[in-house]
Amino acid sequence: MKKYIEKIGVVVSDKMDKTRVVMVEFMTQHPLYKKTIRKRRKFMAHDEDNATKVGDIVRIIQTRPLSRHKRWKILEILGRKEDILEKVKKEGEPSGTTENNASSG
Repeated sequence: MKKYIEKIGVVVSDKMDKTRVVMVEFMTQHPLYKKTIRKRRKFMAHDEDNATKVGDIVRIIQTRPLSRHKRWKILEILGRKEDILEKVKKEGEPSGTTENNASSG
C-alpha cells in the first residue's frame, strides 16, 4: 500500500484556471548553528472546481504528474479566508465600548 504525502498550506495565487499556488511553511534547524529557521515552499496544485480563493487554508496530496509543474491535488479546504477574518475580528473586539479611551494631557 502506497503512502501519499499530504501537506497543509495557504493559497497564494488563483490566477490560473484549475490551478492554485499553495505556500507550505515549515520549521527546520540549521545544521551547524542549530537555529530554528522558517522555510517556505510553493506547490502548484490542481483544483478541479476552482473552489478555492487566495488566503484559504487547504490540504494538498501528492499525485501523478498532471502537467509540467503540477504534482499535487487539493484534497480539502480547511478554512476560508472570510471565516478566519471574521473570527479574528470577533476575538479582537474589546468588550463594552468601541471608542478609544486615550487620556488627554
